[in-house]
Amino acid sequence: MPRMRAAQIAEMKGPIEIVEREIPEPGAGFVRLKVEACGVCHSDSFTKEGTWPGIQYPRIPGHEIAGIIDAVGAGVAGWTSGQRVGVGWHGGHCGRCDSCRRGDFVTCQIAFQVPGIMYDGGYAEYMIAPAGALALIPEGLSAVDAGPLVCAGVTTFNSLRNSGARPGETVAVLGVGGLGHLAVQFASKMGFKTVAIARGRDKEPLAMKLGAWRYIDSQAQDAAAELAKLGGARVILATVTSGKAMSAILGGLGVNGKLVVLGAAADPLEAPAGLLIAGRRSIIGWPSGASIDSQDTLAFSTLTGVRSMNEVFPLERAAEAYEHMMSGKARFRAVLTTGH
Repeated sequence: MPRMRAAQIAEMKGPIEIVEREIPEPGAGFVRLKVEACGVCHSDSFTKEGTWPGIQYPRIPGHEIAGIIDAVGAGVAGWTSGQRVGVGWHGGHCGRCDSCRRGDFVTCQIAFQVPGIMYDGGYAEYMIAPAGALALIPEGLSAVDAGPLVCAGVTTFNSLRNSGARPGETVAVLGVGGLGHLAVQFASKMGFKTVAIARGRDKEPLAMKLGAWRYIDSQAQDAAAELAKLGGARVILATVTSGKAMSAILGGLGVNGKLVVLGAAADPLEAPAGLLIAGRRSIIGWPSGASIDSQDTLAFSTLTGVRSMNEVFPLERAAEAYEHMMSGKARFRAVLTTGH
């Protein structure tokens, strides 16, 4: 049987190891991808640490996948070998729960699937994916650029376009990291007055280059007060993983302002009831998007020039890439390539 290289985790908290496996065959409703690139996301730690309920090992991580369809299973319509596609956080759904029947696949209540967690992902030369999870990659967008856009990209793009903010209104991005550096670009390209907020002055030149209208150093300034001076933000997109930082910025929301939470903070948020009531302010979370949202993200990014800033590693260095990402030193996404 033909074989492939893969970076797998054999057991909970086990190391990421390069192994050889048989190349899988797609069943009915599935396709096989020849993986070209796969982003390394902080959510891959769910697989590494075994913190997602029901993970079965061994498991190949990875849900920021860009590749080429090279085999199509029975019953698949609309997809053919040779097409360039991405697979992101949305890797399948049940199709029968209330959410799915309403077309809200990313909140599937029965069988929401995440590649690299529920089934083998993109840290490999080949992978199997449901046809319903595929997003078409436009011409002119490389696999390395496309991979992070179907997770970090769609999360920021899709939350912004559904936030209720209108062009010309103030949108603040809390954190200029893996998610934030994309959010600043998307917000700017969508026509928002984009305010980037981060700790220290070192990220200011980058934030302005990415399209920020203003930069606030949250270490040297009261970021909420500075936003209030600007009239308050219609939306604050919280990409950090600190509940304390999110709580501290709430005072920067304008009337009808909305804090959109993207960062999965371990510590809770604290919100003064009076602040929320007096200005009809609100706090919501946003969970990525379905495959068509990823496809929209890829198309918008190609049209406007939004790109992730990536550090590229060959598949053989998957363990190193993962540790580099977890250390917080990646600027700003780590991406594996297979050589395909």
